[in-house]
Amino acid sequence: MKILITGGAGFIGSHIQDAYLAAGHEVAVIDDLSHGKRSNLQAQTRFFPCDIRSPEAVRAVSEWAPDVVNHLAAQMEVRKSVEDPMLDADINILGGLRVLKASVDAGCRKFIFSSTGGAIYGEQESFPASEDHPCYPLSPYGVAKLAFERYLHYFHTLTGLSYVALRYANVYGPRQDPHGEAGVVAIFAEKLLAGDQPVINGDGGQTRDYVFVEDVAAANVRALQSVPSGAYNIGTGIETDVNDLFRILRELTGSKADEVHAPAKPGEQRRSSLSAAKAAKLLGWEPKTSLREGLARTVDFFRGR
Repeated sequence: MKILITGGAGFIGSHIQDAYLAAGHEVAVIDDLSHGKRSNLQAQTRFFPCDIRSPEAVRAVSEWAPDVVNHLAAQMEVRKSVEDPMLDADINILGGLRVLKASVDAGCRKFIFSSTGGAIYGEQESFPASEDHPCYPLSPYGVAKLAFERYLHYFHTLTGLSYVALRYANVYGPRQDPHGEAGVVAIFAEKLLAGDQPVINGDGGQTRDYVFVEDVAAANVRALQSVPSGAYNIGTGIETDVNDLFRILRELTGSKADEVHAPAKPGEQRRSSLSAAKAAKLLGWEPKTSLREGLARTVDFFRGR
């Protein structure tokens, strides 16, 4: 089938591109390369270099006329969304709506959305969180992702568009940007390999659910199936604190760096983990890569660079 990926030159999007091509699908990508890299795209991928908020993006959707749209392009930094919620909404809500409306107009049959499990639930009341956990996000980023899920439900009700909102845990792996707020694994790995000193914010006891990017790509392949429209958590259900993450990466890199702490970031979520039981039951998906294996492969990638 013909698939269009927005943000397909980025970290997660390029891995999804690889998985779709390996499965025999035709792939096109919209990306403004503000974070993505042209080198992440394969030769057979059709490339439309534009911003999702632009008329060029609407024309690209119309020209490609995809069967499926996989929407990842976004303002992805939680702290930036707090600093500039209007910019976050402009990209993550209004930009997304441009793509969504153009997709429906072009006859798209399914819309796969890169949502967030790490930010959409707010401070969790139960662990791991299921999809029916209350959603009270604590950042404009999380609010925008939740709002877009609601727009997807509206378009599903109005037009019959099938949709899957994949609520990712903390995705890590090769090609992750070590210079962005969202990439603690990449940040630590690069610094440790370079002989620099990573800094752990707060006491390091804050936990996250780390899921390997190739497992995430596999979930996007599974989402092409005929499945009930709605939200699906994509995570491991396992909490790992930052101190443990640092220690594993220090061992894998052979670094002798000390465990250095700095003041905690205000408003940082304390714990997060996702139940993927629904994805296992309805998508036939479960994570395959252990944290240690995924971290070793990530370190090898950065060592190779």
